[in-house]
Amino acid sequence: MSLLISTWIKFFFLFAPFFVLSMFLALTRGETPAARRHVANKSIVAALAIALVLMFFGGALFEVLGITLDSFRIGAGILLFMSAISLVKDGTRNHATGMPNEERDDISVVPLAVPTIIGPATIGTILVYGAEFQGWEFVVSVMGLVGALLTLAVLLYSSSLIEKLLGRTGLNILSKITGLILAAMAAQIFMGGVMGFLAPIAS
Repeated sequence: MSLLISTWIKFFFLFAPFFVLSMFLALTRGETPAARRHVANKSIVAALAIALVLMFFGGALFEVLGITLDSFRIGAGILLFMSAISLVKDGTRNHATGMPNEERDDISVVPLAVPTIIGPATIGTILVYGAEFQGWEFVVSVMGLVGALLTLAVLLYSSSLIEKLLGRTGLNILSKITGLILAAMAAQIFMGGVMGFLAPIAS
């Protein structure tokens, strides 16, 4: 149970929910509640499909490309740290600047699911987690991933109410707090990769 709660919390903050909520509100401004729910449903389903593919085939991808898990930990940690810094500094992810001004026929998959929910740093981190966990732990981590996206869906469904309660300033502050948590996660992933490289030397 503790592993399930831990992975759920990690994935929840990995998706930067309050930044996603801000983007969702900006991209669906003027839409009816029914239209907003439709966009939320499509974006969550698309993000879930992409995340599950990354979780299940991350290990195989490493083998095909000849990349060690420790190497990818370091790369993913750096990307996630850059994303965290952007959230703390500006309240937005570094790869998502300016997207609300783009005109698109269907914003549920692009840019909402990708790259707002599933961005470069998120992809790298999910690949690492997918390759790291084995057996029952992998099953629990998938459950945590699904739970995190379902929680994000609840936030999107309640977006109008949350905006009224918190306002744009409140959402921006929560995005910055999320960035701090992601920075700590990034450091842990990065150091896990470094320690993996140093282990043979130390022994």
